[in-house]
Amino acid sequence: MTETLLLDKRTQGMIEDYVPEGEILTSLVRFFSIFSDGTRLRILSALAISELCVTDISRVLGINQTTVSHQLRFLKDAGMVCTQRQGKVIFYALRNDIVNDVLLKGVEFLGY
Repeated sequence: MTETLLLDKRTQGMIEDYVPEGEILTSLVRFFSIFSDGTRLRILSALAISELCVTDISRVLGINQTTVSHQLRFLKDAGMVCTQRQGKVIFYALRNDIVNDVLLKGVEFLGY
């Protein structure tokens, strides 16, 4: 027995066209999983304010340097941050403002 949908064909078509699947869905899941870790959120928030090196991030946020380095590597591999070498020091920055926009929208959604 086939059940009849209550929504109209146009809405059904839009849902079928716009609800992500396959590679897009996988990429979105990976993108949003970045924001599911408190340490990464703190690092991204700090980098939204200024370019920083590992030592400065570690000291300002009170996070072990090894942890900071590991998370920065993860964020760099995900395309969230970029690097710039100045002598022996590597500075990290957000790759673009979209990352900060996502953070700010989260804060706005939560009403803070």
